[in-house]
Amino acid sequence: MGRKRAFTEEELLDKAEMLIIQHGYSGFHLKLLASHLPGARSTIYQYYANKEEIAAACMKKAMVRALIKAGYVDETDPIEALKQLLRVYMEEADLHYFLGDARKIDVSQSKKAEQNVGEVLAMLKHLRGQLDLLFDRAQKQGTIRSDLPISVMAGLFFQLINTPNTLQLPPHEWADYLFTLWYEGSGAY
Repeated sequence: MGRKRAFTEEELLDKAEMLIIQHGYSGFHLKLLASHLPGARSTIYQYYANKEEIAAACMKKAMVRALIKAGYVDETDPIEALKQLLRVYMEEADLHYFLGDARKIDVSQSKKAEQNVGEVLAMLKHLRGQLDLLFDRAQKQGTIRSDLPISVMAGLFFQLINTPNTLQLPPHEWADYLFTLWYEGSGAY
């Protein structure tokens, strides 16, 4: 009969996600993770073979969370949908940092990590497609400028996530504030 695990896979991934956010992918290692979990370090290996597998699994979990939330966005009005998506992205702002590290994962170390990173990148492509369709619809409706490339507007839109909340507003209010600035611009009328 096997020994009882000191923590669940879910607990391991939650702790790993927190540590990757705090220390970055480069600063994350199994010894650090083990120091934040009960029980022996060897228990980690009952779930994952290495750092790459854990990081890729964390990224996938975070991406699935964002994809589910983005799937609930009502896309009837493209501008309102973009506003709702910004709220989702702000709630999942840590995902943005994860994605910056996705290409750092040495997928040659593990087929499992390679598969998870591939799935993360495919889900990111799906989210980007959702944005592109909303931008395209908004341009066709005349609710956003049609003289600017969608890729530029979407890139700027994504960068809103990195804007420090200097006003200390609740996340939804901060997202709405930034959306208004992005949508209406900062120039005089």
